Amino acid sequence: MKSLQIVPRDGHSLYGAMIRKQAEIRKAGRGTFSRTGARRSKAARWTHVRYKGSIELKSADADAVSARIKSPDRGDEARLLSSFLGWIDRHFGTQIASVSIQYQ
Repeated sequence: MKSLQIVPRDGHSLYGAMIRKQAEIRKAGRGTFSRTGARRSKAARWTHVRYKGSIELKSADADAVSARIKSPDRGDEARLLSSFLGWIDRHFGTQIASVSIQYQ
């Protein structure tokens, strides 16, 4: 399992923007991530179309976002991490101050 802490630059609410962007991409019939499970206001669970496992997103303190990437396959976990980081960089790269990863 890998835990990420994504800290936005000042004045940006990142969690809501991420949820809206993912929904917009899926509505257009594109994208590799899809939201699964019950709808919650401060948390979401995403799966990837190709890799096993999931990404659990939570709204953390001061507009930061925490993400936990879990997969039964270590290779898929690494690919999920890479895909998620690429997605964040493409869509929110200018709005992010830092991303820290903890390997567990």
